[in-house]
Amino acid sequence: MGLELYMNLLSQPSRAVYIFAKKNGIPFELRTVDLIKGQHRSKEFFQINSLQKVPVLKDGDFILTESSAILIYLSCKYQTADHWYPSDLQARARVHEYLGWHADCIRGTFGVPMWVQVLGPLIGVQVPEEKVERNRTAIDQALQWLENKFLGDRLFLAGQQVTLADLMALEELMQPVAVGYELFKGRPRLAAWRERVEAFLGAELCQEARSIILSILEQAAKKTLPTPPPEVYPTMLLRIARIP
Repeated sequence: MGLELYMNLLSQPSRAVYIFAKKNGIPFELRTVDLIKGQHRSKEFFQINSLQKVPVLKDGDFILTESSAILIYLSCKYQTADHWYPSDLQARARVHEYLGWHADCIRGTFGVPMWVQVLGPLIGVQVPEEKVERNRTAIDQALQWLENKFLGDRLFLAGQQVTLADLMALEELMQPVAVGYELFKGRPRLAAWRERVEAFLGAELCQEARSIILSILEQAAKKTLPTPPPEVYPTMLLRIARIP
């Protein structure tokens, strides 16, 4: 069995891995895990990842979780262009610096609007307005740090070329954009960075990876999204409760 990637393109990290593999011509078998239907909570998927999250890489008998680890594994195994994960020690350290901050300050923050507008209402839950406002403030603060600390006067987040950092960051930022947040309005440096990353990746690939999230508000309005089964309610409710 060749390389298998378990993912769902509703997931920001899944999209980052998908785009990376496609852009670099890495052959893989896509194993779609329907998150809304709760397939990640199934006994079968538990055997793949006991953490019950996507994405997951399966390369023969080797199973790897966590998107940043997967991206690094793919870049090394398939010897992708050096700019993605630089061989230079200091340039590579810059990528890790961003990925560490990303895990602390981006993940868990930029996905909240999707829970507020789409996923919560699917199970009849309304997120309190004070939590929504706190999340907007947290997003604004994170964007400020992203622009000033990591982008600065560089072309990309970790230097003058696209790296794994840019891919992880952009797909995370696209999550609130998909539900109407104008993150790049009034932020010309970040807007120009987004344009550079997307120009490098290619419009067709970006559209392919994001087609699900870019239509999710329309699907929600038309009530064409699947109804989550009762057994996934506790997990969804816990995620909503954890919104600061």
